[in-house]
Amino acid sequence: MKNQLQNYFPMIRTQEEILEEIREKPELWSQYRGWKESYQQEYLEICSGVRGIKMLYDPFFKAIMNPDTRPERLSDFLSEVLGRKVKILKVLPNESGRIAAESSLLVMDIVIQFEDGSIANVEVQKIGYGFPGERSACYSADLLLRQYKRVREELGDTFAYRNIRRVYTIVLFEKSRGDFHRFSEKVAIHRFRQKSDTGLELDLLQEYTFICLDIFRSIIQNKDRKEWSRLDKWLIFYVRMTRK
Repeated sequence: MKNQLQNYFPMIRTQEEILEEIREKPELWSQYRGWKESYQQEYLEICSGVRGIKMLYDPFFKAIMNPDTRPERLSDFLSEVLGRKVKILKVLPNESGRIAAESSLLVMDIVIQFEDGSIANVEVQKIGYGFPGERSACYSADLLLRQYKRVREELGDTFAYRNIRRVYTIVLFEKSRGDFHRFSEKVAIHRFRQKSDTGLELDLLQEYTFICLDIFRSIIQNKDRKEWSRLDKWLIFYVRMTRK
């Protein structure tokens, strides 16, 4: 049976047609039969346009926002988040062992370097309460230390601490922590940086951005479409693609 999306995109096949093609290929049929019934149904619904993919999950995010093949997409999103023009220089290997240890909470993790040498760690977390400020600080420190080691090795005797660039930790929560909700149900993006109590300015290199997609979802429902910023549109894309 056709769904409404097929009226506009006739190339989308029905679930019955997709299932028939899978049956015709023994290797695919064997793999499909090995899945839980709920996963089988989810796969058919995604392929037939009944539901969208979970954009923020690692395989999908890296396919759509891959900084190697489509760097302009991630560059544009980060430019809006950070408030400055970003062009990705390269993708750095994630050398930390924490991913395996904490994979139950982690959805996506990408470490990238900008043209000026600054580094960003973009993460998506399933559950906000598993990602407190202390953990964010440790991740940021991990980024900074790895940059220090890499730059010191590259520059050798010419190394100076002024060669170390700023690091950004950007975290998107599908379900944010209670303290974000208690602070305000009208603020979805929080930016942090270290500052003194006297007003003296020193570049301490570490910045954090926390984006609460669940709070944003309720905010955008009451916001006039004409008022949507480019960052709003990016977050709307993420929010809509996380709906079940």
